Amino acid sequence: MSDSASPQGAAVRETRRGSLIEWGIVVCLAASAGAAFEALRPAPPAADKPAESSASAPPAQPSTIVDLPPIVTNLGAPQDTWVRLEGSIIFDPKTLPHPEAVAGQIGDDVLAYLRTVTLHQLEGPIGLENIRQDLNERAATRSGGKVQAFVIRTLVVQ
Repeated sequence: MSDSASPQGAAVRETRRGSLIEWGIVVCLAASAGAAFEALRPAPPAADKPAESSASAPPAQPSTIVDLPPIVTNLGAPQDTWVRLEGSIIFDPKTLPHPEAVAGQIGDDVLAYLRTVTLHQLEGPIGLENIRQDLNERAATRSGGKVQAFVIRTLVVQ
């Protein structure tokens, strides 16, 4: 009986040893594959060297932000739904010498636009993106292309 017990113990030790060897091989293969992928990844540009593309690109233009006063109005449908929008315009101070006047005109235009919007048009991320694009176009049109962007800071519907 003792002879029959020893071959089972030897088989268990051999399977454990075989499992450990297989596990070691898998770990080594995974580590070498990771090292190969890391070696193939392009190196980031050095921080102390100026980038070649930035030397040929024109210098960045300074922009200025002007906050519009909060706009509170009711929506086009349903009439009892109110909206409060706080926004800003981004522009180049060289091309727009009097931003306060243009900001007032854009604010009036946004107010008129929000009175035509329905609650359904404001729903979801797609609705918000469409409103943002419409307001960008209106700001650019109202300023003659001098406003670079209209930024929605807050939009509350009640």
